[in-house]
Amino acid sequence: MDILSPEEELRYNRQIVLRQFDFDGQEALKQSQVLILGAGGLGCAASQYLAAAGIGKITLIDDDRVELSNLQRQVLHNDSTIGELKVESAAKALRVLNPHVSIDTIEKRLDDNALLALIEQHSIVIDCSDNIGTRNQLNQLCFCSKTPLISGAAIRLEGQVAVFTYGEKEPCYQCLSALFGEQVLSCVEAGILSPVVGIIGATQALEAIKVISKFSPAPTGKIMFYDALSSEWRSFSLPKNPKCGACST
Repeated sequence: MDILSPEEELRYNRQIVLRQFDFDGQEALKQSQVLILGAGGLGCAASQYLAAAGIGKITLIDDDRVELSNLQRQVLHNDSTIGELKVESAAKALRVLNPHVSIDTIEKRLDDNALLALIEQHSIVIDCSDNIGTRNQLNQLCFCSKTPLISGAAIRLEGQVAVFTYGEKEPCYQCLSALFGEQVLSCVEAGILSPVVGIIGATQALEAIKVISKFSPAPTGKIMFYDALSSEWRSFSLPKNPKCGACST
């Protein structure tokens, strides 16, 4: 078991004093390995809060490079990193934020076999991607390995978060997409308000911490929608689709 150093105890003191969290929760974070696919708006927000909270290891996957139009919402990148690989730009910022966290980067797309092997080395997966194919691929591989998946999406003035732990009677991401449909527009066509991705990414980080530390039940079997215009969250039950092509037996 990884024991917290005196410096780490002081760094994470405000979390450790939480009665529900305590030393057990903090040590669980230190022992965990989180895989984040996507180093854009959601990935920047989720990864910085996970790093600050004391996750032991974060692996970032993204094959894109930083562009000027990213800087409005992708807060780990800056003018000096334009043209760099997003994973390298984000990793530099995260190492400055918390040197106790190990940061690995992968700057290419992986096939199913390579991605599955990588998923099996991690405690949890956070989907911060922006395309349907990748989301479905992650869901299928996380279902196969029974690795918890935190899914997030944001566009225009709205966002959504869902937690999948793949229990026998629990739904998967494909159950969600079959029920609500897939988002085919990107931020390029539809736009996105900067803080919205921060709210959704931070919520993904929160739910990941809850799953890892087990200090609070994760909202499995639900889909949470955020409306930035009204500043309201709405939560709906998400049934398991008995005919789902990914998780149906």
